[in-house]
Amino acid sequence: LVKCAFAPKDNDGEISSSRILPLEFECLHRHQHETTKTTTTTMHTVWVRLNAVVFFGLTVLLGLSMLAAVSKWGHSSRHKPVVEKLKINKLRSLKSHGGVDRALLSFDLHVDLTPAFHWNIKQLFVYVVATYETDKNPKNQIVLWDKIVEAVDPPESKIIREDNIFVKYALVDQGDELRGKDVSLQLVWDHMPLTGMLYMGEQDKSTTKSFTLPYDYR
Repeated sequence: LVKCAFAPKDNDGEISSSRILPLEFECLHRHQHETTKTTTTTMHTVWVRLNAVVFFGLTVLLGLSMLAAVSKWGHSSRHKPVVEKLKINKLRSLKSHGGVDRALLSFDLHVDLTPAFHWNIKQLFVYVVATYETDKNPKNQIVLWDKIVEAVDPPESKIIREDNIFVKYALVDQGDELRGKDVSLQLVWDHMPLTGMLYMGEQDKSTTKSFTLPYDYR
């Protein structure tokens, strides 16, 4: 509470009425000023504390994320999926489609993806790439098939042993130069971590298999 002084008395000992009203305003103004100052200080303190807590939490989260990423640094390059077999099973067709060559085929894929997983990996994006050369383009790479394998999937789903898998995407050339070309199939995968940098791995080229497309349409 704000205490105010009594109004002064005049020479006869009577209270001066001319001073009562100004003193009342002075007391009221002082009381409002003290109340506003207290409220502002309280709000300022609350926001400062909330700001400190939020930024401290963000700093801790950032630090833990960095530690999580560093903890498995180099794991993806040392522990790779084991590709047991990837080769063509059957050529379904090789035709000219809209002025460009298009081939449809199936393949066999046996691979164990388990070594590539650890606690900071969310999923693997696995795909089969067909590579060949033409006179127009020295290097052509076409994705024929892909699959996403989640870390939460059961262990048996991380081991793929399937034969006669039909391609999801046709082998299509930019022109009409597919006939008679040597095509190699290679397995490629992208590591997608919970935190950290993405990493791409691929099957060792020395273990890939190739096949030759026919010289005639079929």
